[in-house]
Parts: sequence; structure tokens; C-alpha cells
Amino acid sequence: MDYDFERQRAQMVAEQLKARGIGDTAVLNAMSQVPREHFVPSAYVEHAYRDGPIPILAHQTISQPYVVAYMFSTLSLQPADRVLEIGTGSGYAAAVLSRIVQEVFTVERHHALVEYARERLSDPAYDNVHILHGDGSLGWPEYAPYDAIVVAAGGPHVPPALQQQLAVDGRLIMPVGKRKGQRLVLVRREGPEAFIRESLVTVRFVPLVGEEAWERGE
Repeated sequence: MDYDFERQRAQMVAEQLKARGIGDTAVLNAMSQVPREHFVPSAYVEHAYRDGPIPILAHQTISQPYVVAYMFSTLSLQPADRVLEIGTGSGYAAAVLSRIVQEVFTVERHHALVEYARERLSDPAYDNVHILHGDGSLGWPEYAPYDAIVVAAGGPHVPPALQQQLAVDGRLIMPVGKRKGQRLVLVRREGPEAFIRESLVTVRFVPLVGEEAWERGE
């Protein structure tokens, strides 16, 4: 069946993003380029551009397109930035980031999703994306500091390990709150031990599980 994904993608950008106030040209261009249908499980491919999250393996989700665009535009990403993503999921958000910034380092704790994302990001177009199977709450210190960190799972607080991996003048965005509801928080590092925190909008993300987040089964 022909779903005309190019038309759906253009419609998503116009109606779900621009019409809701997303004005970051780099983010809009990236989301116009990346084929979301390539990252969606085959059972949901006809819903690839729907205005909402989509289930993937390991009881995780691909976030609503607007939420992805909102988080990335809030970070004011620049072409030379090195970005850490926590929660690779399907690889879709990392693919979008790869069109905006210089390098993407992404961490996923579910092995099945690591393999799923690696397969979908194997195209040479995404050769600036690096994937680690590990505890996202601890980040990826080997390649720190990062100009921006985006956390695609909700935790009870911002993990100290992630804050310490931010470059000075770096920005971090993350859902913080309870397991079933959070607020997006933007953290800016203004000095070695100076962090400015701003509360943004209410969201609902899957839980961030790890040493500096929720414990498994908590």
C-alpha cells in the first residue's frame, strides 16, 4: 500500500510543528528530511506521522513529533555541537539530531533496542551517530563534555552524572517528576558548579531506570 510518506511528513511539519510555534529552521529541516516511517515498527507504519507517541520494542515509545521538536528547539542546537542523548529507542530522534549537529552520542539500556536502532542507523548518512548499550543515568563520560544533553525518559531528578558531563554554557533538557507524569526541565551550566534550572511544560515519558534514576521495579 502506498502511504505517500513524503506528503505526510510535509503535513506533519506544517500542522504539528510550525502551526504550534516551532520556528527553529534547523529542527524543521531535519524533521522534513528524516523518514520517520523507517524507525516505526512495521505494525504501526501507517501511523508513522500521527500526532502522538508510537509503541516500539521493550515497552518503550517513539515520542510525539511535536515533543521531539520542542525539546530540540529549546536546546538552541548549533551545527558544531556534540550532543548526548539518553534513551536511543528506535533511533529516530538520534537521526533527527544527526541532521542538526556535528556528533550524536546516544545511550540505551535495552539491548533489543540497541540492535533495532543500530540497524536503522546503519545508513552512511547517519555515520555521526554513536550508540552505547548502558545505563543512561550515568551518561557516556568517555566523550564528555557535551554541548547539549537530551533525556528521553522521566526521572525523579536530574542525574548528577549528566550535569557533570555538560560543557560550560551547555544545556540539558529532561522530564523530571513522578513515574507517570513529569515536567520538562531545562538546565544550563553557567560555571564549574553553577547550574540554572527552568521548569517548562508538563509531559509524560517512560521512566528513566538506572543507578542515578528510578530503580527497576520501583
